[in-house]
Amino acid sequence: MSELTGVEKSLFYDTSDPDFYDPAALDKEMRRIFTICNGCRLCFNLCPSFKYMFHTADEKDSIEKLDAGDHQQIEKLCYQCKLCYPKCPYTPPHEYHLDFPRLMMRARAVRMKENGHSLSDKMLGNPDTVGRMQTGLQARMINRMNRNHLHRTLMEKVLGIHRDRNLPPANRGTFARWFHKKRFAQPEEPVAKVALFYSCLVNYNYPEVGRALMAVFQHNNIEVVCPSQRCCGMPKLDIGDVQNTRDYHAGYNVKQFAAYIRQGYDIVVPEPTCSMMIKTEYPQLLDSEDARLVADHTYDLAEFLMKLKRENKLKLDFKEPPPRLAYHQPCHLKIQNMGNRSLELLRLLPGTKVEFINKGCCGVDGTWGFKKDYFEMSLQVGSGMISGMQEAQSGDMPAQPVADCSFCGLQIEKGAGLKTLHPIEVIALAYGLEMYD
Repeated sequence: MSELTGVEKSLFYDTSDPDFYDPAALDKEMRRIFTICNGCRLCFNLCPSFKYMFHTADEKDSIEKLDAGDHQQIEKLCYQCKLCYPKCPYTPPHEYHLDFPRLMMRARAVRMKENGHSLSDKMLGNPDTVGRMQTGLQARMINRMNRNHLHRTLMEKVLGIHRDRNLPPANRGTFARWFHKKRFAQPEEPVAKVALFYSCLVNYNYPEVGRALMAVFQHNNIEVVCPSQRCCGMPKLDIGDVQNTRDYHAGYNVKQFAAYIRQGYDIVVPEPTCSMMIKTEYPQLLDSEDARLVADHTYDLAEFLMKLKRENKLKLDFKEPPPRLAYHQPCHLKIQNMGNRSLELLRLLPGTKVEFINKGCCGVDGTWGFKKDYFEMSLQVGSGMISGMQEAQSGDMPAQPVADCSFCGLQIEKGAGLKTLHPIEVIALAYGLEMYD
């Protein structure tokens, strides 16, 4: 990083560079970027961060009059949906080298370096630790407590998690433990070999998604292994802990999965944030050949299945396709610039009417929508998606909500009162497969 120009520095996670954590260097870069953004304003309607920036600049008659408090508020209102990046005309290789999401990451890292992490951030930034604590015989009690008003009020005061935010369910067992206990027989002539990055959410909270994935993959003669793995690191990166994300999460996962790629495996990920993290952030964090190798061989789940479809390797013997679906595409799939593979996958189902609810971000965005300071705002951000799902319930045959991201599913459940399925669950049901227990 030290060999690059000042304009380029904001794009990298080089915490060894003295300028990375320097507040004055950060302030200079934020003012440069904000001036460019204010002159463009293409992102005026994307998120509360830009709305606050432009509104405050107009109130003060100049973007240059924004002070340190304004800068911090802009950073706090950025929830890393990253939708501004593909919309921005000034991203690399443009000479402006504008990368707003990573600038906000750096600002968060500087703030955390100066002030430390709150108890809320420490907990939300460690899904593996929280998941292990919740898994087991105590899961049923934890789920009951999470629906108890008194307990949630206390949780809000102590941990800063809004009392009305519905939480992912705890389970008695993990997906990883279930997978290794099952000892699946591998197909003699597999059409593909997959190293599964199952994600924290599938492992601890939604193992049924992983079981549906295995049912579909077994049906299609796909070999599956589950290497040792850690959380992708996005929750840690989201709270500004760049060094831990790089060393503990990204470094470990790249080492584990690179070995399988060299044996002919591809990486498949059922949660969009994790696939985005591996594809786009690991190469930046580690700047290594192995990180780039892993990124190049990583697929979102629907992306991988549609690849098999193009190669005539995906079975289309759907016996029980649903009549009507309403699909929401998560932000962290949109910014991967691969098209809408989940929508294409669902539209393979014969006789199924699939509506695309293209009405913006869900508003949860990792841990941001869990916090008491932003919960109400998260519902406002996700109001378009919520209303779209509600409208899709009209007629004689209400549409089944579908979303790849479990947090989007939480928001749909909270705002519209509807249970959401992952696309792979829909495909498994359409095949008429029995779900593993």
